Amino acid sequence: MRRSRKAQRTRTVLVAGGAGFLGSHLCEALFRNDYRVICVDNFLTGRIENVTSLIGQSRFRLIEQDICNPLELGEPVDRIFNLACAASPPRYQADPVHTTRTCVIGTLNLLELAVRDGARFLQASTSEIYGDPEQHPQREDYLGHVNCTGPRACYDEGKRTAETLCFDYLRADMADVRVARIFNTYGPRMDPADGRIVSNLVMQALEKRPLTIFGDGRQTRSFCYVTDLVEGLLRLMDIEPNPRQPINLGNPGEFTILDLAGLVRELTGTRSPVKFLPLPEDDPRRRRPDIARARSLLGWSPKVPLRQGLLQTVVYFSDLGNGATEPVAATNGSGANGFAPGARDNPDATRVLYAEGEHPTEILVGSDNPRHGERSRAVEAISQGHRADGGRANRRLPATIVHHVSRMLRQPDDDASPTRRGRQHPRAGS
Repeated sequence: MRRSRKAQRTRTVLVAGGAGFLGSHLCEALFRNDYRVICVDNFLTGRIENVTSLIGQSRFRLIEQDICNPLELGEPVDRIFNLACAASPPRYQADPVHTTRTCVIGTLNLLELAVRDGARFLQASTSEIYGDPEQHPQREDYLGHVNCTGPRACYDEGKRTAETLCFDYLRADMADVRVARIFNTYGPRMDPADGRIVSNLVMQALEKRPLTIFGDGRQTRSFCYVTDLVEGLLRLMDIEPNPRQPINLGNPGEFTILDLAGLVRELTGTRSPVKFLPLPEDDPRRRRPDIARARSLLGWSPKVPLRQGLLQTVVYFSDLGNGATEPVAATNGSGANGFAPGARDNPDATRVLYAEGEHPTEILVGSDNPRHGERSRAVEAISQGHRADGGRANRRLPATIVHHVSRMLRQPDDDASPTRRGRQHPRAGS
């Protein structure tokens, strides 16, 4: 029997938010698995540097566009991963209306694309849909404790509405939809200025600034290394039959923020004191996933212990150079990349093609983005084999890391241990 035309061609996958921290790792994993990868990103929080290894490859296509506008790809796709949305509180609170639009209108646009192409769809949801949970650890059947009028609601409620749309499309047999509820994820390519706890503490330690902790530091989080999380996403997309229920993806190891700060101080060798600041409104007190469903349905559980993954993250930030900026503040003004709220829906985007490799790398550059000229120059530099950061000198890795790398990587996996409240934690002035 002759194979169908669709079976004969290389499978094509669309990754919305593909130039972001998590999305870029997913794009690389898909590319290694012989997919043709279409990366769509508006570069509000994504960075061109995250996908430089793929630019110019014959099976990679890059489009700069906001998913709040319908996508016209000119080719069918087989699978869609929706990772498009700012994920750190300072970033998504910088323009809350756009955050909600991305979660709702953007997801709706991608679901319609899935219907049109008959594509399988995976929605990157979040542990934030549980709010400040009253159930611990959080199971997928927990309905959450969310403040729908608070400063985090644009993201929390936006993601909850996106899940509603996904399961409505699934129940109506309009699209094959899967939903991953992602817990705190960290690793190389995190934006050093995005305001997340891991990037904040590591950058502060490397730059010998006080380590800022909100509240008393006894609130807990669970930290999943990026490669483990990507593996979970791939398994959820591939699983047959469709589980037809959300799946928690995260590391069940639970650590206080003081635990994390102490480990950062150890791995960086810093003597920076800890500075305590007021706890933000609606900040969750405890966060830990119940991953029994992922274990049973996907055969998945995280493998990388926090010490090992955090060491790799410290090394990454050490190599970034001296161009890092302070974490962004949540404001009601312009967004992090210079966008004014509501200014991202420009229909007059200009299409620019860079002939790199067998197929050109395609970038949609909107005139509403004052940084598009800078980004275009960065892409040209990348295509010529130059560093897009202008050749900045790298920050030297602290000697304590170089000396103890092998010992650190041999440490036992602490991620499965309970919260260690009796441990001696660093205090201000220590």
